[in-house]
Amino acid sequence: MSKLRCSNCDKDAKVVRGSYQFKESGLNVVLQGIDLVRCKNCGNEDPIIPKVNDLMRAIAIAVIMKPYQIRGEDVRFLRKYLRMTGAEFAHLIDVDKTTLSKWENNDDVVGSQSDRLIRLTVLSLGEGLREKLDEVIRTVFPNIRRTGAKTAPKVGIEIDPKKLTHQYT
Repeated sequence: MSKLRCSNCDKDAKVVRGSYQFKESGLNVVLQGIDLVRCKNCGNEDPIIPKVNDLMRAIAIAVIMKPYQIRGEDVRFLRKYLRMTGAEFAHLIDVDKTTLSKWENNDDVVGSQSDRLIRLTVLSLGEGLREKLDEVIRTVFPNIRRTGAKTAPKVGIEIDPKKLTHQYT
């Protein structure tokens, strides 16, 4: 068996189990109980994610089902989940691409109708998400908390990559 090497300093590394702040998602997501390649020399940690597509779907579901108005980083993640450019997504939901850009950069709040349209669009077009449509409309939509503030509160998401379940923090 070959030794694991650190992707940062190329020294010996080992696999450990732990939590990983999944910054690559662009969201406040923590992966719980995941295997990590950890370097004792420089402290670098690289996650081992066996089913990336399933994980991204679980994150999309967590964002869509979040009981708070969506924030810019949520919009960006969901758009990228659909593999759309800003111009394509803006055209699809019938907003100017500068409006979409303002939303994604938290320079403007996403209104309640646009929030619901974005969630429904992703549910309809995202692979494996349509089965959640009824649940989101009946249980999530009536309970979305609007703060009235310029931006919604940052809500963290913890994901169990093995069970593909989520909880909010």
